[in-house]
Amino acid sequence: MEKTGDIQGSQIKNEEAIPKSSPFDFVIKQFQGKRSSSGKRKEQPSAIKKFFSGFDFGKSEGKDGGETEETEKNNSSAEDQSEKQDLSLDDGPSHPISEAESPSGEQRFNQFMQKLGKKPDSKNLDLNNCALSAADVTELASLLPFLPELEEISLSWNGCVGGTLKTLTVQLHHVNLLRVLRLNNCRLTAEDVTSLGEAFEIVPQLEELDLSWNSNIGGKLSLLTKKLPKGCKIKLLRMTDCNLTAKDGESLAEMLTVIPNLEVLDLSINKHIGCSMKVIAQDLKNVPGLRELNLHMCGLKHDSLQGLDAALQHLAELRKLDISCNKEIGGSFKDAAAHLANLKNLEVLDLHQCCVTEEDVTVLSQVIPLLSSLQELNLSSNKNVGVSSAPLLGRLRFLPNLKSVAISNCGLGEESFSSLAEAALHLPELEILDLSWNKCVGGNLKLLLGALKLAREIQVLRLSSCNLVAEDLALLTLLTQDGHLARLRELDLSYNNSISDEGWMVFCRGLAAFKELSELDVSLRPSSCRDCGTWFSELLAALTKLPALAELGMQRWVLSESQRQQLESFNQDNKRNIRFDC
Repeated sequence: MEKTGDIQGSQIKNEEAIPKSSPFDFVIKQFQGKRSSSGKRKEQPSAIKKFFSGFDFGKSEGKDGGETEETEKNNSSAEDQSEKQDLSLDDGPSHPISEAESPSGEQRFNQFMQKLGKKPDSKNLDLNNCALSAADVTELASLLPFLPELEEISLSWNGCVGGTLKTLTVQLHHVNLLRVLRLNNCRLTAEDVTSLGEAFEIVPQLEELDLSWNSNIGGKLSLLTKKLPKGCKIKLLRMTDCNLTAKDGESLAEMLTVIPNLEVLDLSINKHIGCSMKVIAQDLKNVPGLRELNLHMCGLKHDSLQGLDAALQHLAELRKLDISCNKEIGGSFKDAAAHLANLKNLEVLDLHQCCVTEEDVTVLSQVIPLLSSLQELNLSSNKNVGVSSAPLLGRLRFLPNLKSVAISNCGLGEESFSSLAEAALHLPELEILDLSWNKCVGGNLKLLLGALKLAREIQVLRLSSCNLVAEDLALLTLLTQDGHLARLRELDLSYNNSISDEGWMVFCRGLAAFKELSELDVSLRPSSCRDCGTWFSELLAALTKLPALAELGMQRWVLSESQRQQLESFNQDNKRNIRFDC
């Protein structure tokens, strides 16, 4: 049997034990250690059975023996397949399968992102609006140790993050290069705010923090700010619509003393914080590099504006100031505009819906022309801008860098509109002009003819609800035929029910000249409806020649069955994807 033993040794090397009925029990002892980590023995591989197939180990003869032999043959091919898999594990010393087969941290991260339909990025984790569950947040926390290069985390618009944030923040020390953290509309709780405050020390590179639309932060801001380390590197802080209270305003003021690098502060839509604006304004001197201050709809009052004006003397780098939708500051500019004129770097000023008085307009007529870097000015929804005798609109000529002028719903009269039109002749960089809801524009658009010829950069023209007539549309068509308005992308002609079918016909015939137009709105007023005339066919013909057009507003125009079918089949027939808002 020595020869048999030699053959056996060469053929069954690295194999597991054979059944106990075999006379070769010593083979079992040699390979007892070669088992899987689960502790269960594998079935005998086919190589051993093939070797012993020529030996008689007491198998019964006749029918039973034949059946046994046949069974072994039938199992042979299945065992051959399993043998190929087992051999890779049986070579050399064994090790736990769970370790060998467990995915790496990178693989786990990739699988997690693929499950959420996102592309893996080791530096930018964008999970906005992914319907994350609490379990997803826990899983994400376990993956942070494998993302040492992570710089941005965006979990916005995931309501289930609220109440689970601590599981994530305790792992942030693994991503100490983190610069951006966005948690908009995550339903954060008091516990979440506390845990976030405690995490500031372990993310020393954090520069951007966005907590907007988390109403539960209101009244609890001190939980976030009290552990903020001095000299924090935060440059951007957004807390839009967080239900901040006057007490939160005091906490924010303290916060400003430890974030000297702040460049963007957005407190918009916090109606109760205006009561503490004077306190906040006093500490704005601690952030001299502030470039953007957004106080839209913050409940500012007369004393708030005074305090803010005093702070402006320390904010020489300010580029954007938004104090819009603060109706109670109307009448306060006389005592609160002294330092506004010194903002030589200011590029954006938004004063829409501030209920400015005629006296305010007089003050602003002296201040705004001094803002030599101004590029965007919004005075919309301030009726006294149009009726005041102050030359505010005429003095816009001294701001040659203006790119956007919004004077919607300002009660313009023919005189004030004429002053604006003359000033526009000196605004060669103008890109956006909004004159909506000023009835005097209708029939007088010719006053803007010279300015529109010179405005080579104009891309957006809004003339909604201006009482336009056919003559005005003919003027726009003439301009385009002469090569003007060549870069126009958005044209709003909605709510001009006074335009006749003949006027629409002329306009549609010349519409194809607006080569770069992407949005057009010709909707009627909400309270009206009207049959779509024969100009509809001209409109469809023009659309085929406007390759950039993506959206057409036609609300309340009543289409015939034939016209509706033409509209519904237009995209398919012309291989387009225009959104028809009818």
